[in-house]
Amino acid sequence: MSIEMKTKYGQIDISNETIATIAGGAAIDCYGIVGMASRNQIRDGLTEILRRDNFSRGVVIRQEEGAFHIDMYIIVSYGTKISEVAYNVQSKVKYTLKKMIGLSADTVNIFVHGVRVTNP
Repeated sequence: MSIEMKTKYGQIDISNETIATIAGGAAIDCYGIVGMASRNQIRDGLTEILRRDNFSRGVVIRQEEGAFHIDMYIIVSYGTKISEVAYNVQSKVKYTLKKMIGLSADTVNIFVHGVRVTNP
């Protein structure tokens, strides 16, 4: 499945995996994020930190009745305020998607799958 946009020059199709990679990269840059988690913990095992090439496993792109939704599964750093980290991720992902591909997500849902202690 992909996002389709029509411009005066023609049609642009952007795959969900591309959008997931952009959103995951934006989330990783936020303070307090240790990494992305897999959305299928039972199938994939314990909460593992995904590498850059696997961000699409931790991000779900949904289209419903013309609305564009993103679900993100993250692991936060111990000692950070989870609500602030989640808000920063939402803001950064929306801004990055708007800036890079011109799409604005209707919602960015954050699911915290774990807390990890990081080295100072």
